Amino acid sequence: MALLEIRDITSGYGEVQILWGTSIALEDGKLTSLVGANGAGKTTTMRTVMGQIKPWAGSVWFDGQDISSLSAHAKAEMGVVLVPEGRQLFTDMSVEENLEMGASPKRARSHIPKNLELVYEMFPRLKERRAQKAGTMSGGEQQMLAVARGIMANPIVLMIDELSLGLAPVLVLDLFQSLKLLKDQGLTMMLVEQNVQMALAVSDYAFVLAHGKVELEGPSRELAKNEHVRSAYLGL
Repeated sequence: MALLEIRDITSGYGEVQILWGTSIALEDGKLTSLVGANGAGKTTTMRTVMGQIKPWAGSVWFDGQDISSLSAHAKAEMGVVLVPEGRQLFTDMSVEENLEMGASPKRARSHIPKNLELVYEMFPRLKERRAQKAGTMSGGEQQMLAVARGIMANPIVLMIDELSLGLAPVLVLDLFQSLKLLKDQGLTMMLVEQNVQMALAVSDYAFVLAHGKVELEGPSRELAKNEHVRSAYLGL
């Protein structure tokens, strides 16, 4: 049984429909990738799951409960957490203050010391710069902070939108390594990523989105060998 499930979701912005009956399931303890070209509906899917966009039709289920109508705040309190595209950090606040803000859900507050130790172990640069203002850090360091802030919310499901966007290859490798560490700890994750090759390499299962619909799905290793995926998304 899926821990998080999107059932026949239709949604969009204003009168513009982006998702057309999209269904996605996240297995407990697994890393699931959502890949596809720009405009395929990947970010819209995550925003709809999180409650930032209300679904026009269909439903979102978490741990056997229909959470479609809940606010983003209520979902975060349940353990569904989004690391948004563009990081959206508090740039005038320090690294550690941003991390403390990530622990704002009630369910996360008693776990602050444990999770702070975890993120500093995963991202030593953040520990070195914990008193530095977030806005003065490099793009890669800010992305590390965005992921770490999500971990501070003590998630049951962690969704990450565009992990590697605009980052140097060496930093991308570091960030994907952090996902492997989280997966090894049993955290359920959904990753939206334009770097399809990296996403398929790190994830257990993947959905390929095209024009707001699931075009393909399957174990990531199998999709990486699929001729359509290789030609359309991997350039092979």
